[in-house]
Amino acid sequence: MRNPVNTFVIVGGGLAAGKAAEALRENGHDGPLVIIGDENEKPYIRPPLSKGYLLGKEERDSIFVHPDDWYREHEVDLLLDTRARAFDWRARTVDLEDGRQIPYDKLLLATGSSPRRLTIPGAELDNVLYLRRVGDSERLKSAFTAGAKIVVIGGGWIGLETAAAARTAGGDVTVLEHGELPLLKVLGREAAEVFAELHTDHGVQLLPNVQVESLTGTAGRVDGVRLADGRHLAADAVVVGIGITPNVQLAQEAGLDVRNGIVTDAHLRTSVADVYAAGDVANAFHPRFDRHLRVEHWANALNQPRVAALSMLGKDAVYDRLPYFYTDQYDLGMEYTGYVEPGGYDRVVFRGDVGKREFIAFWMAGNRVLAGMNVNVWDVVDPIRDLITSDSDVDDPRLADPDVPLDRVAR
Repeated sequence: MRNPVNTFVIVGGGLAAGKAAEALRENGHDGPLVIIGDENEKPYIRPPLSKGYLLGKEERDSIFVHPDDWYREHEVDLLLDTRARAFDWRARTVDLEDGRQIPYDKLLLATGSSPRRLTIPGAELDNVLYLRRVGDSERLKSAFTAGAKIVVIGGGWIGLETAAAARTAGGDVTVLEHGELPLLKVLGREAAEVFAELHTDHGVQLLPNVQVESLTGTAGRVDGVRLADGRHLAADAVVVGIGITPNVQLAQEAGLDVRNGIVTDAHLRTSVADVYAAGDVANAFHPRFDRHLRVEHWANALNQPRVAALSMLGKDAVYDRLPYFYTDQYDLGMEYTGYVEPGGYDRVVFRGDVGKREFIAFWMAGNRVLAGMNVNVWDVVDPIRDLITSDSDVDDPRLADPDVPLDRVAR
């Protein structure tokens, strides 16, 4: 029988919320447990929305964190299609838009993030598409048909993954990038060129160093993109992938410390007692890097909730995992482990065949490995992680030699 007191509330309906509920029950929370989500879907995983689900390779049921009966069996109260309007950390209550008030003893904010919106003329036209929710993915899937003219604004991960899906479906795809190369700020020139060539090899037109002036339309529906240099690109649909913004409104209005997300310590505790944050929205202190990091990737939403749950239960837990993310585009699969600030490395060392897109890239500072990216090379994340966390001195020639095992490249 559940304890009728000690109510834990989770605001947010994504992966972080589902995994937090799981961790709380597994680690002994026996009081009421409430998830408040503003979508009419139980918690689900977002990466398939731009990968397998968008491509039609994964069924809809595969995206959910838990099946329906899991929430019933674990007595988790799912308040779906419900928006939290505010919370009062002094009174320990969450106010819902429908007028209800939910008391809490511990509160986890897993509110995620939202796509940045275009603010140019024509941005409100139909078939200007964003990707964040499952319905967005389904609209993209409908738009990605053979022969359709698809213009993608933004050459980040979402932009390139949706471009790959559109091209795989037979679309005529153009990617507009404000900078010199897609992913240049994220990966640096050496690795960014790999992804640029990947897309051009698959027939995508990449237009770098461009600025979008407006979107044009007929009868309320987008039909093209006008660039600042006067060019006009015909479009049956426009996909916007210009970044995301953390959903900090609740925290900000409640008076929490908010700076590029909700600021937390390494235990994922916010600036007020008994309120925690996890996932995209958390700007968490990372002990290894001695700074706050807000990481907009699936691995944080997967792994941070366990630390937040343990902290909510009064147990000692620290989030110190290295950042990790992955992508699948055409026949390229990639995993990236580690953290490098833009311009914060000396060089990139490659191991393997870059031309065949079967390699590992290592970002180096002095003789230390800061991050590693394996492309179509598998089962190497653990040794890459070990190289990074060991702070070992590494020789470039041994690191670059595929015949030298990764656990033997250190001096």
